[in-house]
Amino acid sequence: MPDPRRTLQDLLRGRNRRPAEDAVVRAVLDAASPGIALLDAEDRLVTWNAEFAGLCGPLLPPRPGLPIAALMAAEGKEAALAALATGQRVAIAMASEGSPRLEMEHRKLPAPDRGAVLRLSRIAARPAEQQAGAARLQAVGALAGGIAHDFNNLLTAIAGSAEAALSRAPGGEAASELRQVLESAGRGAALVKQLLAFARQQALRPRVVDLNIAVSAMGELLRRLLGSRVRLTIALEEPSRRVRMDPTQLDQVIMNLALNARDAMPEGGSLRIATGHAVVLSPETIGTETLPAGRYAMLEVVDSGAGIPPEVLPRIFDPFFTTKREQGGTGLGLSTVHGIVRQSGGFIAVDSRRGEGARFRIWMPRHEGPADPVVPAAMVAPPTASPPPPPAPEPPPGGPAVLLVEDEVPLLRLAERALRRAGFEVMSAGCSEEALEMLDRSGAVPLALVSDVVMPGLDGLELTARLRDRWPELPVLLVSGYAEAALGRDLAAERIRLMAKPYSLGALVTELKGILPEGVVKVS
Repeated sequence: MPDPRRTLQDLLRGRNRRPAEDAVVRAVLDAASPGIALLDAEDRLVTWNAEFAGLCGPLLPPRPGLPIAALMAAEGKEAALAALATGQRVAIAMASEGSPRLEMEHRKLPAPDRGAVLRLSRIAARPAEQQAGAARLQAVGALAGGIAHDFNNLLTAIAGSAEAALSRAPGGEAASELRQVLESAGRGAALVKQLLAFARQQALRPRVVDLNIAVSAMGELLRRLLGSRVRLTIALEEPSRRVRMDPTQLDQVIMNLALNARDAMPEGGSLRIATGHAVVLSPETIGTETLPAGRYAMLEVVDSGAGIPPEVLPRIFDPFFTTKREQGGTGLGLSTVHGIVRQSGGFIAVDSRRGEGARFRIWMPRHEGPADPVVPAAMVAPPTASPPPPPAPEPPPGGPAVLLVEDEVPLLRLAERALRRAGFEVMSAGCSEEALEMLDRSGAVPLALVSDVVMPGLDGLELTARLRDRWPELPVLLVSGYAEAALGRDLAAERIRLMAKPYSLGALVTELKGILPEGVVKVS
């Protein structure tokens, strides 16, 4: 334990310093948030954390012995120093040109040399501004989610029709055109997936991921994508932290931020990707959202590009907002990143000034348990690319039938034909009420339920509950363009399989087979 008779300068500036004590002080500073600096008795800088250096700005980086007065702009400096001396918090302008106004707090330490702690933090947005910004993103997200749901239905119908036609004549004259339709539908599905990411409604498969391993694995790919003009530096903090997140989506976040940085440096530059950690002791405002107190793993992406103009900065996460329309920009890259991070329970913020590059920071809640085993990466085919089900003779009527419920008529007919060709007897209905009436009239016991989730009247979840009241062990496959989290249910615990739209007809057959008990039905 440090000797209380030793002075603050002795401990931090090297006089009789013990390495263990120095490491403890450095660890405390690095864990602190926001910007923290230690001062000597004359209010000169002794040491500080990275957050403090970032808030000071690049034109006047902190250095040992620098008086705190030198950090402030001339206007209002004397009044601010007087207020600080009385223990008040003050809003000050930094000496670095273009720096935002910050809140500064000065507290004396109970030490023999009368050192002090200096705290710098961003000034929180006014509640009305914060609520307006959050409401705008929420409204746009709801609109994007609704559009994505309708597009998924259209894409499934388009791709399913092309797939069915191709399966009947794989070598026909129209085969190449049909494959082009499937390829275009796959690109459309990728675009819809970006919309769902922003709306926080995409299907995720979270795992416990080692952040350092994930970033390292992306390094070689990023170097090829960024090209020789961009110098990539990867700085990994040890020990590594773990987060619970879909590994594929984490890769997409890193790649999108890196490519966005590359586009900001057409003449080349430097890109730094770093991992770290933060302990937030009290809620903090970042952008339009509040970062709760807690322990976080951090991912930071910093470029040396032209920076983001202040009039653009508030809108960079809006979908379809882009300053690169002429270069083919869609405005979905950063909105996708924002949606993935928020849906995964994290937060993202950006700092930028003209000519000084941009810094994106992501806070993800730390997971204290061990990481899950790494799953080897596999090429994921577009939803329309799986092979169609092989043709099979239609079984005689009267056997157990799959109850198929879908309010989009083209999808209903395509799915019905695919299931029949795979050897299933099918009972089709355009809504839940029609399905229940059909069962009551016929007295049939369905082999399984395959249903859309979002439908007029009773939705797929309510239909499942009604049928499970009669047949508790009924296998259920629901299809939806929304993620399970957006449905507010733990479907795995309810023994319900969820398949994302758009889907291929072959995938529909495979998923249905997967929920049926072995040996229940023989399928050719």
